[in-house]
Amino acid sequence: MRYKQENMVKVYVHDNKSGIDYRESHNSGTELSLDELAQLGVIYKYCATEAEVDEIAKERQYKNRDVVDIHQGSFKNETDFNEKLAMFYKEHLHEDEEIRYCLEGTGYFDVRDASTPENWVRCRVEPGDLLILPPGIYHRFTLTSSNHIKALRLFKDEPKWQAINRSTQADSLPVRKDYLSQINQY
Repeated sequence: MRYKQENMVKVYVHDNKSGIDYRESHNSGTELSLDELAQLGVIYKYCATEAEVDEIAKERQYKNRDVVDIHQGSFKNETDFNEKLAMFYKEHLHEDEEIRYCLEGTGYFDVRDASTPENWVRCRVEPGDLLILPPGIYHRFTLTSSNHIKALRLFKDEPKWQAINRSTQADSLPVRKDYLSQINQY
């Protein structure tokens, strides 16, 4: 896979300012490298075509996929749209790896920095950006202020999206403990 020459995925520490709309950039000014992102277990690839995504899906044994197109017009009303964004933005983890490939629009994936738990690492994705989030990592998602993203979601088996919101119970799950032991190897 090759990286975008321009506008490679932007990765930085979130400013943690709660009084500002979470769809704004929240850039603290502390940029991170792809190597630093990888230390959190997150893999970034730039895929110019879906054929490149297909190669990754085959390597990782992903058999199913779907496309989500999130924008205000894809919901009955603004209230439903805002409720869905709030749900995605709630800190959670999954028991499965999460792979997302941006087809159109822009969005933010925030991942919790396990070594500095008060910090969020923000990844701004654009078309061609593919992120692989490991099972057990706390994360959240939101749109940018453009309010639109179309993304390909990959699944090993039948499409499912089951979020486990952060709690003391989630902290004690084997998948969370496995994640923490893997990133502590860096």
